[in-house]
Amino acid sequence: MTVSTVPENALFVCAGCMSNVGTLSVLAGLEAVKRSEPGKAGIFCLAGLATGAPTVIEKTKAARRLVSVDGCPLNCARKLLEQSGYTADRSIMLVTDADIKKQSGIQYEQDEFERAVETILEVIQ
Repeated sequence: MTVSTVPENALFVCAGCMSNVGTLSVLAGLEAVKRSEPGKAGIFCLAGLATGAPTVIEKTKAARRLVSVDGCPLNCARKLLEQSGYTADRSIMLVTDADIKKQSGIQYEQDEFERAVETILEVIQ
């Protein structure tokens, strides 16, 4: 991906797979990108942003919108974005925005997955 081909929406996604909503953040984010129009959205490297990786910074600056996707009220993705000097244009938190109860473990229901995907798609469309 060159800067000229950076997706419109840069998704910075929580990957806290110690809970169902952390797992859903990752999986639903990937599925939303897959279902969206080409060039509409992409998963960006949250770790690279936090470490100041030059290519990640360059692509983040080139994106039209920054979207954080968190599973729970810890809001780790949004906070890492902010600590790196950026503000999310939109922040999604699955517990409140998709009405999914946080639980330990990676198990989730199919309807929770679909609600999470739809929540992300609504923001990136």
